[in-house]
Amino acid sequence: MPFLWRSTSHFNLANLVTMANITCGLLATYFITQNQFILAVILAWMGGAFDIIDGKIARRFGLSNEFGIQLDSFADFLSFVLVPTFFIFQGVYAHLSGIPLIITSIASIYYVISGLRRLIQFNINADAGEVAKHFTGVPTPLGAILLWLVWLGSGFIGWMGVLALMIFIGALLNSKVKIPHL
Repeated sequence: MPFLWRSTSHFNLANLVTMANITCGLLATYFITQNQFILAVILAWMGGAFDIIDGKIARRFGLSNEFGIQLDSFADFLSFVLVPTFFIFQGVYAHLSGIPLIITSIASIYYVISGLRRLIQFNINADAGEVAKHFTGVPTPLGAILLWLVWLGSGFIGWMGVLALMIFIGALLNSKVKIPHL
């Protein structure tokens, strides 16, 4: 199966691992709709592991290409922007109605657009196979981790605290904050 080791292949090993990340994100979304949050969290974290692995494989075996960059950003958008936003919405905001529901809906849309903007800007600035020493702005995987932590603390800070932190983290995605690349 030589296509696994060709950088020009859409189905090289790195891209297949990215597709596993996408699969985890889709499954996590399904389980969120079923209120099976523990399984959704496990799948989301598995997607995060696949995100780490795909990059390491791409760099180690020279499999980076433009298709892979775009595919990875789609996977990041699904797993690290949509899934945690949907998770917060279903797990924290779903019981709200009226003005609070409208406000939390707007904040959720803000977070999604912030994440999407960050990923698009990252792709515009990315060169296949190159890794910068730092990120400008909080990367979407770190944003997702922060949202998971917010969800864990939601019982203490309530929906308004979650709302404020979601907006703050959304702003950090496109900030000038420098985050070292590990």
